[in-house]
Amino acid sequence: MSEKNHASQKSGKRDGFIMQAGILAAASVICRIIGLLYKSPLTGIIGDEGNGYYNTAYNIYTIILLVSSYSIPSAIAKVLAQRLALKEYRNAQRIFKCALVYVMVVGGVASLVLFLWAPVFVMGNSVTVLRFFAPTIFLYGLLGVLRGYFQAHRTMLQTSFSQILEQILNAAVSLGAAYGLMRMAAAQEFDGSIQAMYGAIGSALGTGSGVLIALLFMAGVYLLNRKMIARRIANDRSKTGESYGDIFKMMMAVVTPFILSTCIYNLTTSLNQTVYSKMMVHIKQMDAVTVTVTYGIMAGKAVTIANIPIALASAMSSAIVPAIASTYAQGAVKQTKKKVASAIKVTMLISIPAAVGIGVLAKPVMMALFPQKDSLELASGLLMVLAATVVFYGLSTLTNAVLQGIGRVNTPVINAVTALVVQTALLVPLLYYTEMGIYAVAVATVVYSLLMCILNNLFMRKYLKYKQEIDKTFARPMFAAALMGALAYGVYVMASDLLELVIPSEYFVNLAALGAAVVMGGCLYFVLVIKLRAVREADLKAMPKGHVFLKIARKLRLL
Repeated sequence: MSEKNHASQKSGKRDGFIMQAGILAAASVICRIIGLLYKSPLTGIIGDEGNGYYNTAYNIYTIILLVSSYSIPSAIAKVLAQRLALKEYRNAQRIFKCALVYVMVVGGVASLVLFLWAPVFVMGNSVTVLRFFAPTIFLYGLLGVLRGYFQAHRTMLQTSFSQILEQILNAAVSLGAAYGLMRMAAAQEFDGSIQAMYGAIGSALGTGSGVLIALLFMAGVYLLNRKMIARRIANDRSKTGESYGDIFKMMMAVVTPFILSTCIYNLTTSLNQTVYSKMMVHIKQMDAVTVTVTYGIMAGKAVTIANIPIALASAMSSAIVPAIASTYAQGAVKQTKKKVASAIKVTMLISIPAAVGIGVLAKPVMMALFPQKDSLELASGLLMVLAATVVFYGLSTLTNAVLQGIGRVNTPVINAVTALVVQTALLVPLLYYTEMGIYAVAVATVVYSLLMCILNNLFMRKYLKYKQEIDKTFARPMFAAALMGALAYGVYVMASDLLELVIPSEYFVNLAALGAAVVMGGCLYFVLVIKLRAVREADLKAMPKGHVFLKIARKLRLL
């Protein structure tokens, strides 16, 4: 594929996709923080048993969502971005309408399947919780199409705001409904397990309420832009017209691999849950409630915290799919490679120190966010193991998006299946022959994410002729992060010893010491990545709010 003239842009011209990814990443991080802030009191309300019922149902809901609707934003953004790059506005609008019809049909069927077949997917009290998730599947499909529409236009502001709105209402309804339903169950003198189930139902209602308010917001934004959309369609002079039949065929060809890739990529969670539960109950003779509680500690606490920095990679992948699809469709291969390199570098600059920080300060972080003492040691240990997935999932999520953006939509599917088979082949003997228990699931998750990184990078090199730069993207940030981790741990220990003399509360001692460790470690990392030349002035300018970091670096005479 030859380079076109437009690809030879001036080096000083900034590409907006990093900025748009930054907007989406900021919203994602805010959403994750809101999620953490409400999940701690939610766990206090519904307990680890209720948390186990919720997470068991939520994992199945996620799989059905992945199959029916979850990949719609990225798939629609890719297809629409290609049409918009060629100024085929009429075809783009036809694709948008077809996508709405598609998700209404598929989402409706998926919602019915989830409701009617809930006893097939989960057991016991989780069945009722799962049924309350069913309507959310249908609503999310419509929301996904609207988000993908605006992402294709290279604007993430609407999606970002809708995500924050969704999470705020989710938190409010989850806490209120969980508390109210548990009070109602207690008033009727139901046993503890039924009360926990009612609490989990309240949390499921929160998820659906959040999606509904986000859908209403995105629909309102679309309606406000109707006149502009109509003008562009009226002025469309492109001669290529696509029939609705052709569009549906094309959508199936593009959306299906997206769905399969995302589904298999995330299937590891539900598969690991099933394998762990069945083997622990039937082979290790562990109590079913204990198994549910233990898995809930991992999924509801350790995984939740580890997923916060992964939000950056998810945001970057959402932004990079339409950006890469657009440049690649126009023949700008060199420009495409530059976008990939820039996205990976920015993601690793944040993911690597985040992984080190979470690993080194696992127990203080867990104590600050989920201070339940009965599960603190287990949750902290699991978080320490899962810290590596921050880097591996961050990179594999991004490379998945790159392969999809250049049209190799089937490759991530094959890679995901391969990684899933290998990690399952490892998980089963670990559970059977060792006493690792839930730690075996954490180890298998790390292996899966690592394999996805390796396989995706091999195929990026094959299809895009992309060769990953190692030194400044990985080696120097890792060295800086190692020193940062050592300092952060030392600061935490010393600060804890000093604060214990003046603050009686163990929780607030931990919180203050953790804050000091994070600030000191973050400052050291910022200085080191600049002094080691892992970050240049141009890199800082390209980042969201980069001018602020640039100003700080200049004041400190780092640049």
